[in-house]
Amino acid sequence: MKILVVYAHPVETSFNAEVHRAVVEELKNAGHEVDDCDLYAENFDAILSREERINYHDIEINQRPVAGYVERVMNAEAIVYVHPIWNFGYPAILKGFLDRVFLPGVSFHINDGKLTPGLWHIKKMACVVTYGATRFRAMILGDPPRKVSTRMLRAAIKPAAPVWYMAQYDMNNASPKQLEAHLNKVRQKMARF
Repeated sequence: MKILVVYAHPVETSFNAEVHRAVVEELKNAGHEVDDCDLYAENFDAILSREERINYHDIEINQRPVAGYVERVMNAEAIVYVHPIWNFGYPAILKGFLDRVFLPGVSFHINDGKLTPGLWHIKKMACVVTYGATRFRAMILGDPPRKVSTRMLRAAIKPAAPVWYMAQYDMNNASPKQLEAHLNKVRQKMARF
C-alpha cells in the first residue's frame, strides 16, 4: 500500500521524532511504500497567500502553488499524521498544509452547493499525536484535535475507512516507561496497518 506520512515537529531529538522514525520503519518493514513528508525538513510554506485565497475555489488554478504536495496526497492509499498537539491544536505548519493542500478539487468537491468528499482513494488513516495536557483536561476542553482528526479529516476519505487515533497525553509528566509503552503500541499498530 502507498502510505503518505505527514510529519510536523521541528526538533529532531524530540519524542515525536522518535515516534516518526518508528512509524516509517514499521510501515516499511510491513512492505508498504512510504512517502515520508517531513514538513519542517521540506521547509513547507504554511502561509496561505492572498492570491491563493482569492483563487481558492478556482479548481483550474488553485493547486498550482502546491501541486507537488497535491500529487503526493492523490498518489497515496493511506495517510498517517505524526505531530504534537500544541495549545489544543495542530502545529501551524500542519494547519497550513491542510489549508493549502486540502483544496476544493482535492479533499472535497462542491456540486450544486453541496460538499462531497474527494479523498475516497484513501483507505486508512492514522493520527499519532502527543499532548502536554492530561486526557482529563483534554476531555474537559472537548479535545478539539481529536475531533478534527476523527471527524473532519475522516469525512474526506473513503466512507467507513478505519481511522486510528493514538495519543500520548501528559507528556510533561510521562515517565520513560510510559513513553516506551506508547512507542511500542505505535510500532505494533503500524506493523499491522
